[in-house]
Amino acid sequence: MNPVLLNGIDLAYLGDAVYEVFVREHLLNKGITKPSLLQRTAKEYVSAKAQSALIYLMADDDFLTEAEWTMFKRGRNAKSYTKAKNTDATTYRRSTGFEAVFGYLKLEQQTQRIDELANWCIAQVEAGRTREQQTNK
Repeated sequence: MNPVLLNGIDLAYLGDAVYEVFVREHLLNKGITKPSLLQRTAKEYVSAKAQSALIYLMADDDFLTEAEWTMFKRGRNAKSYTKAKNTDATTYRRSTGFEAVFGYLKLEQQTQRIDELANWCIAQVEAGRTREQQTNK
């Protein structure tokens, strides 16, 4: 399947699952096993607000390639017929772009880059950088 031929929503659909599984494995590896705590903790990594903040940090740190930025923009600019829950439309669109990057990388079979990107994201969340970013807007 050629990711360049898919729309941003399709890429985000896949990317959401890719990133979510990575985060869930990370949390289990940290020893978190209570379902309610897992769910609450995962939100810090996978919420639209966290993903939107991560995109700002990626821009600040010049972390994405040109192709990845192109896929981010495709996801961010895609026409979505679903409404954002618990966030504004702009944040939701940026998080869709974030997920589109992971979907693109999965379809390109860039496993090493997915690992690098997901681990970087997790490190930013755990360092509190996403919370700082959300309050600085």
